[in-house]
Amino acid sequence: MAHTVRIDVDEVTDLMALVPGEAPVTWLRNGEGLVGWGTAAMLRTDGATRFSDADKWWAEVVANAEVHDEVGEPGTGLVAFGSFAFADRPGDSVLTLPRVIVGRRGQVAWRTTVTSARVDGEAHGTTPAETAVDVSPVAPPSGVVFSDGALDGEAWMGAVADAVARIEAGDLEKVVLARDLIATADAEIDVRWPLSRLAAHYPTCWTFHVDGMFGATPEMLLRRERGLVTSRVLAGTIRRTGADDRDLALAATLARSSKDLEEHEYAVRSVADALEPHCSSMNVPEAPFVLHLPNVMHLATDVNGVVHDSETVSSLRLAEALHPSAAVGGTPTAVATALISEIEQMDRARYAGPVGWIDARGDGEWGIALRSASIAGDTVRLFAGCGIVASSDPASELAESQAKFVPVRDALNAD
Repeated sequence: MAHTVRIDVDEVTDLMALVPGEAPVTWLRNGEGLVGWGTAAMLRTDGATRFSDADKWWAEVVANAEVHDEVGEPGTGLVAFGSFAFADRPGDSVLTLPRVIVGRRGQVAWRTTVTSARVDGEAHGTTPAETAVDVSPVAPPSGVVFSDGALDGEAWMGAVADAVARIEAGDLEKVVLARDLIATADAEIDVRWPLSRLAAHYPTCWTFHVDGMFGATPEMLLRRERGLVTSRVLAGTIRRTGADDRDLALAATLARSSKDLEEHEYAVRSVADALEPHCSSMNVPEAPFVLHLPNVMHLATDVNGVVHDSETVSSLRLAEALHPSAAVGGTPTAVATALISEIEQMDRARYAGPVGWIDARGDGEWGIALRSASIAGDTVRLFAGCGIVASSDPASELAESQAKFVPVRDALNAD
């Protein structure tokens, strides 16, 4: 059973302040969104069928649920949070239904309590008394030390050079190469510390955490709401200097960069092609705009469409159709993902995979897990990736990857 009630919006001026340490989930932007905790039901899935398995499981949860929703906004009633692997193998992914969800959208706020969830004939969940929570203080990480992941900078630049040679040979048009960085602390890290800092410092991004995967992504893979779908495509990046005049000049340079415009065009085309079979009409802008973030600027395009098959295709299945876009994989997709497996020399796990939420109607928001990291105990694994095309320079791509580590790296600082 799930029960959603309206609450005073003044009670949720800081959603992160409500979150305890027990299985927290977050999806926040500009102080609004969803937070939750506890586990009423969960599915762990893997492999090539991870999306369809999760979608089928969620449909069964919804079909067997008794829901009392007094608010009726997107994100009310039953809501599950998911984080999905980038690759089919091993493809470890998760979809979880929290015991408690608190949300805010404009001047409307609500609380959903799940006291049981019936899946495969078995009841899961808690009693109403067990949904009470004591939010403990959040301690900063201590003694954080960073070290190289699978490849150091020189080796990764070698991989970029290899990719450029493959592109010049005509094997493919674009590939996105990622690298990782390992942070180790003196003691177990409370994920609420970096989450709070990311939400504060990157308010226009979507700050997320699901089952150990967290970050602040600027890229919305898709939002499906009441028959409309939107996807924000980011590809093409330049680092900010912090000087307004200089950054405006850099933004103009980015908007004219043939390398970045080429990379961006591949990404937009891949999203539009994936959404088209599900839409009765679409709007794909002819030129991108420049999205300004605190540390970098991106070329961005918002693709919009009217969905004609929402009764049979959920937002999660749309996310499957879009993944991996050229923004995180490459073009052609199959060739690019094969090259990633060959030369990246690491398992991306859930980095660059879909992350977000789905409601009982199949609507939801799914971002791409970028500017992100995975956390386990005292260790955090940070990720960053760059789009490689024929004109890419390995040293410039390394500098771009270092800029993309900044949000999570800074969020782990104790000061």
